[in-house]
Order: sequence, then C-alpha cells, then structure tokens
Amino acid sequence: MNLILWRHAEAEDGADDLTRVLTPKGERQAHAVGKWLRRHLPEGTRVLVSPALRTRQTAQALGWPWQDVAALAPGASADQVLAAADWPQAGGCVLVVGHQPTLGEVAAQLLGAAQGLNLRKGGILWFEHRLRDGAARTDLRAAVDAGLLD
Repeated sequence: MNLILWRHAEAEDGADDLTRVLTPKGERQAHAVGKWLRRHLPEGTRVLVSPALRTRQTAQALGWPWQDVAALAPGASADQVLAAADWPQAGGCVLVVGHQPTLGEVAAQLLGAAQGLNLRKGGILWFEHRLRDGAARTDLRAAVDAGLLD
C-alpha cells in the first residue's frame, strides 16, 4: 500500500478555522503539487480530504474526485488518519489531504520517530508499505516541497 500525506497549501488567517481560504501563493503551491501528483499517482488512487475549505481547495488543484472525511478535520489524531486510510490493509494508494501537526505525527509514527515531523505547507510525504522476505516494511518513497515546484 502507498500512503501520501499532502498538507494543505498556504491559507489566510481567520477566526473560523474551517472556512479559511488559500492565499494566491497557496493556490500556486496547490497547482504545482497537483501537477506533480497527476504525473506520479497510480490510477485508482483514493483521495481523502479534511472538510476544511483550504484542504478542499488544495485537493481541487489535483483535478481528481475526492471524498470529504470528517475524521481528517483539524485536530484529528494520527490514529484517526491511519484508520480513515485503512493503513496498511487497504492496499493500493491513498492520498490524504490534511493538516499539521497531525500529518507530521502520522509520518513520525510510520517512521518510528519520537516526535512529529514538520511538513511544510503544500508539501507531501509518500510512504510505501510492503512485505519483503516475510517482514512488513514502511519506507519513505518521496518528499516534495511545494516551494521547490513553483
């Protein structure tokens, strides 16, 4: 199974966290990463998105259908994200568009790190889980910084 964590692109500040929108820079970040993902994602990738407006705008830049998942809202736990993705049992590829610090906590859990990683706005981390010689293994397959693409 492949699990891709995509942090929403840069968003405006606002009192209502769920209705914050992307900044012009955030729109550029989302489109650059969306273009990169379209070239690399396997067909049939499931896309799961936090219900926050900024994550939906980020996912929209990909141009693929997605599913809003309440369990991915700001403040979700790493375990909630992994359960929503059905990691690693689901097989195939799942792209999760979400928030910090949760996505960094998911990455740390997958890598066995003591503390959460800092995933920059618009960035992605791509994990691959497989069986090799009878043992389960999770590897970081790719990391993309949105700032390097635009």
